[in-house]
Amino acid sequence: MTNKQENTSKGIPVIMKDNKWPFILITSLFFLWGLANNMTDTLLAAFKRIMSMTDFQTSWIQMAFYGSYFLLALPAAILIKKYTYKIGVLVGLGLFIAGALLFYPASITMVYGHFLAALFILAGGLSILETAANPYIISMGPEETATRRLNLAQSFNPIGSITGILLSKFFILSNLNLLDANERSIMGANELKTIQSEELGSVMGTYVGVAFFLLLVWMMVRFTKMPTVKEKTKNLDIGGSIKRLLGNRNYCWAVIAQFFYMGAQIGLWSYTIRYVMQELQKNEDNASVYYLASIVLFSCSRFVFTALMKFIEPRRLLSFAAILGAVCTLVVIYGNGLIGVISLVLASACMSLMFPTIYGLGMQKLGDDAKIGGSGLIMAILGGAVLTGIQGVVSDKTGSIHLSFYVPLLCFLVVALYAWVQKSLQQKIVSP
Repeated sequence: MTNKQENTSKGIPVIMKDNKWPFILITSLFFLWGLANNMTDTLLAAFKRIMSMTDFQTSWIQMAFYGSYFLLALPAAILIKKYTYKIGVLVGLGLFIAGALLFYPASITMVYGHFLAALFILAGGLSILETAANPYIISMGPEETATRRLNLAQSFNPIGSITGILLSKFFILSNLNLLDANERSIMGANELKTIQSEELGSVMGTYVGVAFFLLLVWMMVRFTKMPTVKEKTKNLDIGGSIKRLLGNRNYCWAVIAQFFYMGAQIGLWSYTIRYVMQELQKNEDNASVYYLASIVLFSCSRFVFTALMKFIEPRRLLSFAAILGAVCTLVVIYGNGLIGVISLVLASACMSLMFPTIYGLGMQKLGDDAKIGGSGLIMAILGGAVLTGIQGVVSDKTGSIHLSFYVPLLCFLVVALYAWVQKSLQQKIVSP
C-alpha cells in the first residue's frame, strides 16, 4: 500500500462486520499452531536429556518440523487455489491431528526417528493451515488495513505459544528424570529403558491430548459457513505465478527476510532453555520459566506493535525491532549470568511483529498470485530448520552456546536490511 493509504487508514475498519465470526474462528488456528510450535521447541531440551543427544542431534526435531513446512506449503497453495481456503483448513487440521496421534506408537517403539516422522506429519498440517489462514485473514477486509488485521490475528499466536510451553512444563519437562548423560551411560539397559519409557510416555500423553481437542475445532470449522474469496480465475497457472512473483522484488526480498527471521526466532527459542541452564545452573523444568517469560513478553509486545501500526508505518517498526533485536543478541553473546538471560528474554519482544509484518508487506498487490505467493512466504519457514541446525553445529564445534547466537544475530541484520529497502521496492510493485 502507498504511504498515503497507510496514513489515511485510521477510519477504515480492520474487520468487516459480516466476517467477525469467521475471523474469530480462523484466528483460533493461529493459537493452535503457536501451541504446537512452542511445544516442539521444548522437545530439544527434553530429548537431549532422555536420549543423551548432542545439540546437533536434537536440532533434527526442528529440521523435521520446519522441513515439512517447506515441502507442504506449495501443495497447500495448489489445494486452496483449486478448491477453497476452508478445504485447506480442514485438510491441515486433519494432518495436525494425525501427527499428534502418531506420538502414541512412537512412544511404544521408543525410536527417535518415529517421533521425527510424527512431527513431520504434524508440521505438514500446520504448513497447510498457515498457507491457508494468513492470506485468508488478509482477504477478510480492506487492503489498507491488511497488515494490521494480520498482526491482530497473529497476536493470538503467542497466546497459543504460552499454552504450549505450560503444557510442556507441567506434563513433559517436570516429568524428566534428572539423571545426566554420564549417569545414564552406566545404567543397565533394562533400567534405562524403563526410565526413558516413562519420560516418552509424558511426551506422548501431551500430544495425544491436544489431538482430541483439535477434533472439536475441526468439527466447528466443518459446519461453519465461511466467506469465499472472489478470483478472476481458478486456473492453476503455477508457472506463470512463479514467474511473476520472481519478478516482484518486494516479494522476493520478503521471502528472504522471512527465511532469516525464522532462523532468529527458532534459534533463540530452541536454545533458551540450554542457555539458562548453563548461565543460572537450573534444570530443564526451572529453566523453562525463562522461556515462558520470553513468550509472554512476545505476546504482549505483539499487541503493542499492532496498536502502534495505526500511527507508524509497519516497515519503520520492523526496522526498529530488528536493530534492537540485534543489540539484545550481542549482549546474549558477550554477557553472562542474569544479564545475558534477561537480554535473551528481551529479544523476544523485538521479534513479536516480524512474521506478520514481513508477510503483510510481501503480499502487497499480488492479486490472483496471492495463494502461490503466500506459500512461498510459508516455505521460507524452512529457515527455522536450516539456521537452527547451523546454530547447533556452531555450539557443538566451538563448545560454546554463547557463540552459536551469532547465527540469530546475522538473521536480525538481514531483516533490518529488508525493512530499510522495502519502501523503494514497494514503489515498484505492479499488480498482476
